[in-house]
Amino acid sequence: MNILDNIIATKKTEVEQKKALVPESELKTFPFYTSTCNSLVSQLLIEGGTGIIAEFKRKSPSKGVINDQVNIGTVVEAYESYGAAGISILTDEQYFGGSIDDLMYAREMVGTPILRKDFIIDEYQIIEAKAIGASVILLIAACLSPQRVQELALFAKRLSLEVLLEIHNEEELEHICTEVDIVGVNNRDLKTFTVDVNRSINLSSQIPGDKIKISESGISDVETISRLKNHGFSGFLIGETFMKQPDPAIAFADFVTALKSSMPEEFFRG
Repeated sequence: MNILDNIIATKKTEVEQKKALVPESELKTFPFYTSTCNSLVSQLLIEGGTGIIAEFKRKSPSKGVINDQVNIGTVVEAYESYGAAGISILTDEQYFGGSIDDLMYAREMVGTPILRKDFIIDEYQIIEAKAIGASVILLIAACLSPQRVQELALFAKRLSLEVLLEIHNEEELEHICTEVDIVGVNNRDLKTFTVDVNRSINLSSQIPGDKIKISESGISDVETISRLKNHGFSGFLIGETFMKQPDPAIAFADFVTALKSSMPEEFFRG
């Protein structure tokens, strides 16, 4: 089994345990369950926006501990203050050191749309995402069938959540369906962990034109964003570039400053 297979096997057990501990009926009593979700789609399309989905991530299977010393509130407030289009919060505990408490805390601190970054395989997790304050869920093509993507995406839409579908090769293009709002190309292969930004560029023209395109992983400089913008990408999910620094808040602020000073004005339109 590769690491993705291990993660999904663990996740199946975890979800069944959660269902027993906190049933769906209880999740639906959480305050955020009835709150309005802020739109990541709108933020990615806004004129003058950075397009950056800034991520809070303590560790990963490929990198080990990235940064477990910073306060999540300080980081997400900086992400919002300096213009993040969205904020991605890892909620997987075993492999990424996250939790649903992280997302709930972040949601109380900021109004920026929050992506629940996890391995979603069950409708229960989507109800949970809504209950803890997420605006967007992630569906990963590598661990779901096209039919299952559509089922889960439709379920999310009924809860007024937006849907980001993550792909990383041509075969996974068939997972794209009407119910998906955003298509993200992960430049990191989840099975081998190799990273190549050209993965996004090579797939860009094959993603339907009515889908918002974002590029994920391996983005560490403004020149890469310029290249991706030229291939139709509206969003850029960046985490490790900021989180590996002692102060991710300062790292994000500096990156945005460099981005806006080095790129033509037209890059910040629509």
